[in-house]
Amino acid sequence: QVQLVESGGGLVQSGGSLRLSCAASGSIFSIIAMGWYRHAPGKQRELVAAITSGGSTNYADSVKGRFTISRDNAKNTVYLSMNSLKPEDTAVYYCYANDPLYGPNGDNYWGQGTQVTVSS
Repeated sequence: QVQLVESGGGLVQSGGSLRLSCAASGSIFSIIAMGWYRHAPGKQRELVAAITSGGSTNYADSVKGRFTISRDNAKNTVYLSMNSLKPEDTAVYYCYANDPLYGPNGDNYWGQGTQVTVSS
């Protein structure tokens, strides 16, 4: 079992910044990627950013150049630095950790979610 605890959400004005944190604990040996999805009202859940165990990163086109995902291996923590925030970034952000040994075909562990609200 893996536990993900995320923090750092809040209310900011357009153009502001936030940094999300996601700390993993438990049986984390088989995790191969971590990152964030977000779910905005009336929209589908979308992958925002991810970082693999090898250090490769991926970003949604809508956040590329504004968001940066990073990791601290010693703390088993992943960070999402969000700059130049826009109202359309408003969503609940869910940290995930992908484990190929979780479930019959591999699956994600999920954090509890943290609300990011960007006012215009």
